[in-house]
Amino acid sequence: MGGTEMRAENDLRHDKIGPLVLQIALPSMLAQFVSVLYSIVDRMFIGHIPEVGALALAGAGVCGPTVTLAAAFSFWIGCGGAPLMSIRLGQRDERAAGRIMSCCFSLLLLFSAVLMLLLIPLRTPLLRLFGASDVTLPYAVSYFTLYLLGTPFALLSGGMNQLIICQGFARVGMKSVLLGAVLNIVLDPVFIFGLGMGVQGAALATVLSQMVSCTYVLRFLRGEQPPVRLRFAKPDFDTVGRVLLLGISPFLIIALDQVMLISMNALLQRYGGTSQGDFYITCNTIVQSFMLVVTMPLGGISGGTQSILGYNFGAGKPKRVLLAQRYIFALCAGFTAVMFVLARTAGPYFIMQFNRDPAVAETTHWAICVETLAIVPLGLQYGLVDGFTGMGQVQYAMPLSFWRKTVYFVSLFLLPALLGARAIFWAEPICDVLGVLVSITVYLRCIGRLLHKRPARA
Repeated sequence: MGGTEMRAENDLRHDKIGPLVLQIALPSMLAQFVSVLYSIVDRMFIGHIPEVGALALAGAGVCGPTVTLAAAFSFWIGCGGAPLMSIRLGQRDERAAGRIMSCCFSLLLLFSAVLMLLLIPLRTPLLRLFGASDVTLPYAVSYFTLYLLGTPFALLSGGMNQLIICQGFARVGMKSVLLGAVLNIVLDPVFIFGLGMGVQGAALATVLSQMVSCTYVLRFLRGEQPPVRLRFAKPDFDTVGRVLLLGISPFLIIALDQVMLISMNALLQRYGGTSQGDFYITCNTIVQSFMLVVTMPLGGISGGTQSILGYNFGAGKPKRVLLAQRYIFALCAGFTAVMFVLARTAGPYFIMQFNRDPAVAETTHWAICVETLAIVPLGLQYGLVDGFTGMGQVQYAMPLSFWRKTVYFVSLFLLPALLGARAIFWAEPICDVLGVLVSITVYLRCIGRLLHKRPARA
């Protein structure tokens, strides 16, 4: 399956660890930041629709977690297949790596079809359940319906992009995301304001942009440059099972995050009442947009560098694994420290891009400051859990993910019941602190023993 392909951008076996981590982490971080622009730019333009901007923004906000939940299936397959491919490439087994890629492609197509068949007929009752009021429901349905029609493009571009990065082509992965995001920024004002399509225009711009990004990804994987190219073959059920098992942890992290946001919107509507429910959801839409600017690039650092950990774990190089993890932890902590400062200094300017109502701005900035209180520990949590996943150790990654989500869910329902709607924003820092304490303990107890194990061959 190899041949005379061009050399990958990064040599996962021999390049110096420090520069290697930076060369893969930074493009991956930038790619994830750019991918955030799809939803954030949509919300920025929607929030400025004349007369109905705040209500339309609340409607899009109700859709946001559900849209991301659907896209989480691309992470399930991409984050399940990429570490396995990295391990097989570390073992010089390109044939097995090719089987993994083929299975990932088939699974992404299958999930796309199932999601559209399930969600389109149920979209109205689901959006009501997730926090849409009678006033915001029409905006939510309009956005959600069009977005769902582009599900195959979203899943294929996101999932298969991970299989580009794990082969050492981090910059190519970044370019694919950048292409789609820039096109979305250009098309949004044309469709929303120029053609007068409103929230439907925002959704259509996103779908067309994802289609272009998907085309770029598939053309690259079918081309001559990558060592492992996309071949269409009958799925190998053993490989399918391995991909699904390994990817379930990052999938659940993202999926449960969105379930929590859906629950959050529903609780804000409930405890905010008819007078404040839509107001709090508008504020929360902006808050979660800022949190995406934190968590998506952070996931780019910890998830993008999984290829380094998986490759060297597969190659039996524990010293390179440990050294890489130190650099990854430092990058995660450094990035979140910067975002902690920006939340407090640049937060008001960020909020102004969505809505200029003084009451919305005041409440939203307070909520952003609360939600980011413990993002440095959150950065370490990402590095620890994604590190275990990168080495194929789902038995550690999954329980640690579940522990943090459990703390969040308990806080999410308990705090507003005791202290009112605004208290709900304290759930994030509580779970960030308690989550990382357990993760650090498990890591220190298990990492030495783990690195003396060698993964089994396919």
